[in-house]
Amino acid sequence: MKKIVLAYSGGLDTAVILRWLQETYNAEVVAYTADVGQGEEVEEAREKALSTGAVEAITEDLRDEFVRDFVFPALRANAVYEGYYLLGTSLARPVIAKGLVRAAEATGADAIAHGATGKGNDQVRFELSAYALKPDIKVVAPWREWDLKGRADCVAYAQAHGIAVPVTPEKPFSMDANLMHISYEGGVLEDPWTSPPRGMFRMTAEPEDAPNESETVVVTFREGTPVAVNGIELSPVDLLTMLNDVGGRHGVGRVDIVENRFVGMKSRGVYESPGATVLYHAHRAVESLTLDREVAHLRDELVSRYAEMVYNGFWFSPEREALQAFMDDVQRRVNGDARIRLYKGQAIVEGRRSDGHALYDAAISTFEADDVYDQSDAQGFIRLQSLRLRTFAEKRLGEGE
Repeated sequence: MKKIVLAYSGGLDTAVILRWLQETYNAEVVAYTADVGQGEEVEEAREKALSTGAVEAITEDLRDEFVRDFVFPALRANAVYEGYYLLGTSLARPVIAKGLVRAAEATGADAIAHGATGKGNDQVRFELSAYALKPDIKVVAPWREWDLKGRADCVAYAQAHGIAVPVTPEKPFSMDANLMHISYEGGVLEDPWTSPPRGMFRMTAEPEDAPNESETVVVTFREGTPVAVNGIELSPVDLLTMLNDVGGRHGVGRVDIVENRFVGMKSRGVYESPGATVLYHAHRAVESLTLDREVAHLRDELVSRYAEMVYNGFWFSPEREALQAFMDDVQRRVNGDARIRLYKGQAIVEGRRSDGHALYDAAISTFEADDVYDQSDAQGFIRLQSLRLRTFAEKRLGEGE
């Protein structure tokens, strides 16, 4: 390998990896930093990569692609892993891998490299995505090859090779940020009984410190995709950013779970996804008006399968793409508005409407007198539904049970 494109964050690990790749493979290293909404560290990473010895440092703004082509399709599928996790990191990895492959092709590189460990899900997500996009790509995963065991070894390696190590207090946890969420794991969080340290969260206020007055937002959906907030049409990035701000101000979107990693172990993850949480509740509210019962129930049966595919790194798989086509077809009727009240960590659905697509009919469901529904029809319906139950009971009682 003569040239390697490294997914570069600017942190200690990737700074060490950059130099290790040069020494181990005698290769030129191109640092690639994808901007998926992590903020100012993108430009800082570019400058640090060049000072550490990268022959080129590429930064690419993937925020619009991330939200439009990854976050919103998952939202249309109501994707939630194991009941809680909205998949913020899982969705960011394939778009970064796509950028890595694109950078490798543009620079004539032989391989790509990443800093994911051999215990985590990210190694799988990066590599499955890369192979799906470019089957002959070579992938280098230093954490599976070198003899460095942890942060102390990385610091020692950096000092021995003249790599600047930022003098900052070590956080008692690891974090990863993008436009959809921030994830926290490791360190003090490895004890599932230990509460997250106060002051850890970056996107959301402590619920008890959130405003004492609630705030209402109205989210508009077109074919299952959010297009406006409070009547103002917004780009995907601006819409999610706005809801992150308002949801975060009210402490909405925190999740603390012990999840099952694809590699087989359980891991405690803490997440904050304020905007995505508001969108999830708003989307389900509009769906409740517009989706046929059997279609909605069938879709819900497939949500866990879809979420598992995304979590496990199979975004570019034929099964996820086929399932996405089904999810998107279902969403053709999901047009309308949801009104969400935000208060002290809660996102509460207070109203939903859909002009021309609502299947809800007050004339049918009313508890008052009506000329539409003949209540006596329910008697025959119940007798037919109970036929198998009555038959089974008669046999069971006849056998002396």
